[in-house]
Amino acid sequence: MDSTQSFQFFNRGPSPAVRLVFFAVLSLLLLFVDARYRYLESTRSALSVLVSPIQRLATLPGVLWQQAGDFFATQRSLADENKSLHQRHQQDAARLSQFQALQQENLQLRKLLALPQRGEFAAQPAEIVYAERDVFKRKILINKGADANVQAGQVAMDDSGIVGQVTRVYPWLSEVTLITEKDHAVPVQVLRNGLRTVVFGAGDTSRLSLRYMPVSSDIQGGDVLVTSGIDGVYPPGIPVARVEKIERDAAYPFARVACLPVAGVDRHRHLLILSGLPRPPERPAEERAAHNPKQKQKK
Repeated sequence: MDSTQSFQFFNRGPSPAVRLVFFAVLSLLLLFVDARYRYLESTRSALSVLVSPIQRLATLPGVLWQQAGDFFATQRSLADENKSLHQRHQQDAARLSQFQALQQENLQLRKLLALPQRGEFAAQPAEIVYAERDVFKRKILINKGADANVQAGQVAMDDSGIVGQVTRVYPWLSEVTLITEKDHAVPVQVLRNGLRTVVFGAGDTSRLSLRYMPVSSDIQGGDVLVTSGIDGVYPPGIPVARVEKIERDAAYPFARVACLPVAGVDRHRHLLILSGLPRPPERPAEERAAHNPKQKQKK
């Protein structure tokens, strides 16, 4: 038996062409029946239920990859947005702080400009431009000098009280010695009872002291000390300090009185320079002679 006969022996059944025609007719028939009578609707539903898990498993890698990409993209977007919001918050905080500082400065300037209207003395505003770096010196420089008719001895104050006294004048600047400068003296009186005394600087911006106060002096904690005006330098009635602490010991003749300055000697940037204060009358001739030994010798 040759190879041709062997192939024909195992190649039984319809030919491929017949099979193609058969399945084509069957497909058309099924399409017609399904479109006309909907007989295969239940079969299609059952097959979709069976195939759905396979479809999900087939699409699962793509879905997971897309979700992972969306997750990292969202994280990056949130990180960038958080960084941008943090920078904006810092900028807004800086602007808010600057606005509050300007608001406080504006309020203080309004109070300063209102002071000359309530007093009997002339005043001009000035701004602090330098502060002494030496911790043992309590001095500042202001932006008004001889060009603004500032003179040594004039008083510097803020909206709360006395700050210091002009001690040196330059062409465009002036030096102000604060009342807290060590041993700087300001004649004052107790507002409550009119008791006169002298308050001295202690070298600390937050401390003043009353020296040589008898133990029996009528002074209490919380008393306000105002300028007495008897020295001809400081106008009367301007707040200087407030009594904070009193120590009385019968073994010592004088009490120790600690005070706090009323003015912001180390806080504000703007001050008032008082000018045009009335000069006190000169001392009589005999008092000048008593205080001048050379004049005594000539006589």
